[in-house]
Amino acid sequence: MSAGIGIMTGRKGVAAIAVAAFFSVPAATSGAECKQERAVYVDRDGAYELRFAPLNSVSAAASNQFKISALKTPVVMEGYVMPSADPVRAIGILMFNCPEGDATGADLDACTVWQGAVYGVDAKGEMDNLQPEGAEAAEKLVLPGLGPAIRESSAWGEGKASVAPWDVLTFKECAT
Repeated sequence: MSAGIGIMTGRKGVAAIAVAAFFSVPAATSGAECKQERAVYVDRDGAYELRFAPLNSVSAAASNQFKISALKTPVVMEGYVMPSADPVRAIGILMFNCPEGDATGADLDACTVWQGAVYGVDAKGEMDNLQPEGAEAAEKLVLPGLGPAIRESSAWGEGKASVAPWDVLTFKECAT
C-alpha cells in the first residue's frame, strides 16, 4: 500500500511541476503581453535587433527611444520617435556616432542614418502610428526605407554593417 501511495504522490508532483512550468513563462511571447518601452524586435534575416528602452529626461519631447544593433558587428544606432502634427505621425530618427554636447545642423545631418514614419502593426494586422511608451507593444514595426538608408549611411562599410535590414521588424521578446 505504501508503494502505491508513493507512486501516486510522485505523479501528482510531476503534474504540479508541469502546471507550474506552463504558467511561469519568463518572457512575453506576444506584443500584447508587453509594454512598448520593453519590446525587442528582429528583422526577418536575424541581422538586426531593435530594442526599446524607457525614456530618460534628455528625450522629454520623444514618445519612445530605442537602439538598433547590427548583430555580429559593433554597430549600435540610437533612435527616438516623436509625435508630429498635421498630419499626426510617429516620426522616427536614427543616428550613428553623433557628437556629444553642442552639435551643428551639419553635424546632425552627417550622423543621421534614417528619418521617417514609424508604424506599428497589431495582432489583427492593423497598421497605425507607433504608440507611445506605456501602450501595448506592437506585433510588428514598419520603418519604410530603413534598409536602403543604412546602406547609404556612415554605419555601413568595412568593420560596420554589411547587410541591410528589411523594413519590417517582428516582435521577439519583452526585455526585463
